[in-house]
Amino acid sequence: MPFLGSAAMLLSFDIAEGAIEEHDDWHTHEHLPERLSIPGFLRGTRWVALHGGPRYVVLYEVAELATLTSAAYLERLNNPSPWTSKMMPHYRGMKRGLCSVSGSFGLGTGHVAKLLRFTPGEGAASLRAWLLEDALPSVVTQPGVGSAHLLESAAAPVMTNEQRIRGADAGVDWAVVLAGYREEALPSLALNSKGARGVSEAYYRYDYSLARGEGSINPRTGAA
Repeated sequence: MPFLGSAAMLLSFDIAEGAIEEHDDWHTHEHLPERLSIPGFLRGTRWVALHGGPRYVVLYEVAELATLTSAAYLERLNNPSPWTSKMMPHYRGMKRGLCSVSGSFGLGTGHVAKLLRFTPGEGAASLRAWLLEDALPSVVTQPGVGSAHLLESAAAPVMTNEQRIRGADAGVDWAVVLAGYREEALPSLALNSKGARGVSEAYYRYDYSLARGEGSINPRTGAA
């Protein structure tokens, strides 16, 4: 299974135009190291839109769903650093989903990804079965595609001080992430015909990733 844990946090958002460069510096040099220092956080990856939007998608792979409601994680959210407090007002349209990883197929990541977001509708069980037993296992056998993942919303984020600064986050229902090495090879899925509602899709390029254990520097103090 390419995902490193049984749960994930999926974020999508825009950043005010004048703050994009500083956001990427902050996100790379402080925010991702800080998040990856929290117990249970295994890898964080930032993607930037190629077609569609919003501009950013960030995916955190975590050991289990409880990681995303843990005291250690909430402590960080309620005590943002000065740089984080400066960046939060520049966020626009944040959607944040605390998700279970229902299925993860294939190997590796690739430099391009397709994100499909949707609501399952009344036939959730049959839609899930189709995705896990047919569609996604088949997709990863195609040239140009490396991996495919189904995420399902499993917990509601609580209000924290970070959210209070940037504004309340919207949620995520279900999402499929297809990743590979040829943009044109990432397929469309017949989600509407299987009962999914409100399907949106966008293409993203791999921008930056950090895994737990890649660095031992405390991002707040600079100490090892």
